[in-house]
Amino acid sequence: MRAERTLEALRVVQGFEQEAEHGWALDVILAPLSQRIRGLRDQNLVEIANRETRAELSAWEGRPVRWAARLSGAGHDVLAFARLLPDPAPPAPAPAAQMVELLPSQMTAVRMYCALVRADQAKVPSAQGLAELVRDAVYDRAAGRWRLHLTTAQLESVAYALWLRQVTGSAGEARRFTRDYGIEPVAPRNGEASPHRS
Repeated sequence: MRAERTLEALRVVQGFEQEAEHGWALDVILAPLSQRIRGLRDQNLVEIANRETRAELSAWEGRPVRWAARLSGAGHDVLAFARLLPDPAPPAPAPAAQMVELLPSQMTAVRMYCALVRADQAKVPSAQGLAELVRDAVYDRAAGRWRLHLTTAQLESVAYALWLRQVTGSAGEARRFTRDYGIEPVAPRNGEASPHRS
């Protein structure tokens, strides 16, 4: 379990690090994982930006950057090693679950939303069982996709996570999800996620 949480956190850092032009995952997006990031730093799996680098990132971002992280060489090696391990047997899908394939950037957004929910920082809860399915998802190396079997409610929670990503600056993940699964990510009504079927 601890190894899975470490790998999940490393993948989140790597996902945002790769999306950023400057190569650092920033405090704002990593805030729900700050405790785990400190643990990864203590294991020498991530590097935390020093004062000079934070000043450069602050100038780049146009706002004060209090901290930023990126994978260390050892962190990259841990993820590379994990990719070579045999794929675990996928969990049995729930009845009436639909097989969903998510790009790494989509999965990163869903992981971030699940992290917010676990940290009690999300006002809109995720569908029951989504966090466990995300944790146990199987990565298809050949297709470059994460495979999950999701119920309708879980699909709607994924759509909400992609809506959050869209509102914070990247709409590509949500557009592709709408195209692939016919669910348009939208803001929830009355505290419940309510994506629309296209």
